Amino acid sequence: MPGRIVRVWKGYGTAEGVERYCREHVAKTVLPQLKALDGFVDASVLLRPLGNQTEVVVATVWDSINSVKAFAGERYQHAVVEPVVRGLLERFDDHVAHFSIAVTAAEGLTEPADQVAGAS
Repeated sequence: MPGRIVRVWKGYGTAEGVERYCREHVAKTVLPQLKALDGFVDASVLLRPLGNQTEVVVATVWDSINSVKAFAGERYQHAVVEPVVRGLLERFDDHVAHFSIAVTAAEGLTEPADQVAGAS
């Protein structure tokens, strides 16, 4: 697991818009596309209510920062947001954060990923 990267992006919308985002966009389009990419490991979509909105946090796991770059390009700090998302969510972050995995339940302590230093 050394070198694995978690890419985190956030969006916000109505409960209905977020539900459609998860059911129609993530499940039917995003996940199949990601699963076809070398270096993609896993994805989780997390939700929480925030007043009259719902926050969506998408965390994808990659083998390395190079795998992230193969997906997102050299401007990998920028979010990859398809036009359909603009109709489902009210707002979203234009940038993403990248984290190296330090400890997991399955693997314990891992080697830090030097590659992610300075990237956020």
